[in-house]
Amino acid sequence: MKPNRRYFLAAAAAASQLPIAAASPQVQARFARLDAILRQPVLKKQLFPSPVIIESLELLRLGDSFLCKVRSKDGAEGISVGHTGMATLFPIFLKNLRPFFLGKDARELDLILEKVFIYGFNFRYDGIAIGTPLATIEFAILEMLGRIAAKPVGQLIGEIHNPDVAVYLASEWREKPVEESLDLIRKSVSEYDVHALKIKVGGLMFMTTDMHAAGPPKRTEKIVPLIRKTFGDKMALYADSNSFYTVPEAIRVGKLLEEYKYRYFEEPVMYDNLEEIKQVADALTIPIANGEQDHSFYGFRWLLANNGLDIVQPDIYYFGGLIRSMKVARMAHAFGKTTVPHMSGGGLGFLYNIQFVSALPNADAHHEFKGLKTLVQYECKTAPMKVVDGKMKVPTGPGFGADIDPAWVAKHQIVRL
Repeated sequence: MKPNRRYFLAAAAAASQLPIAAASPQVQARFARLDAILRQPVLKKQLFPSPVIIESLELLRLGDSFLCKVRSKDGAEGISVGHTGMATLFPIFLKNLRPFFLGKDARELDLILEKVFIYGFNFRYDGIAIGTPLATIEFAILEMLGRIAAKPVGQLIGEIHNPDVAVYLASEWREKPVEESLDLIRKSVSEYDVHALKIKVGGLMFMTTDMHAAGPPKRTEKIVPLIRKTFGDKMALYADSNSFYTVPEAIRVGKLLEEYKYRYFEEPVMYDNLEEIKQVADALTIPIANGEQDHSFYGFRWLLANNGLDIVQPDIYYFGGLIRSMKVARMAHAFGKTTVPHMSGGGLGFLYNIQFVSALPNADAHHEFKGLKTLVQYECKTAPMKVVDGKMKVPTGPGFGADIDPAWVAKHQIVRL
């Protein structure tokens, strides 16, 4: 194969993630297997016998609400709800991404999502900056394609393995004293019929303007056993440090989580320090989860090849959509690892997340849930959009299974530069 620009970009990105020591033959074989998985398309192109040419792609805004509206030359349409970060990132949507999509055949979505990073040197914006608007576009296209094929999005990108998705309630408040945090967590849990909960451990990290703040002293040591005592052995518990700890600290806290039977430890050390993540994983029995900050396949690739990770967590917005996230899930599945997609902001994020999980053969026991509150005016005819006995039913209607109120959409204005 003649090397091309894409080859060199991929090689450079992969090399930047590798340790100095050469990989063993066993690890090299695992890399080769992972690379073969990444080359496999996700979208079921065979469902669409005729081209679906993207004629228009608009970004609409009403205050802090953003919608993406796509239309094909044949008149098919799809609408997605943008991430809250679009208030900052909309110029990238308009200047860096939209021009590349226009005129393309939506059936080639896998290839489009790959090539758009090369277009206009977009790889320079790699990360949340390009992933968030890219996912917003992809969701709208998948919605359009689902309506054309009369199938839910889960069936466009895989088979339905999970018609119901068990959820865990994601709590915050790590900056508050233990007693106040516990009270807020209790109130949050009481709103929904959940059987699983994730708490924050460690200090404030990124969520403070005080360079020296680290949260109330000994908070983690107090709250880990208290949460178990409060909610009992039947509640599945998870913990997230958001990259707060050093390796020795993460191992110490991990052993505390093991003692109180927490089910996984998320981002125990800096999210992009792959070797340190592996060091923590090697030292603990509690499964290690990572990936919400990742923006390329190579971090996941290295950790899976080197058995340094148990649970992959691509954020379906930050990582650039469901197709890219499904490639990560496939890599994990090949080596017996599970997938728990991270869910960040977005007016219908809970819907997009469970539709993705529905197609995961290696879904973990519970998946991220931050509540059903949204400004989006929509109707879902095939699922109640409620948590019942710890689970949400996945809509079976076409696309994502939600009809956004046309009158509410009409209140939005086209965003222009």
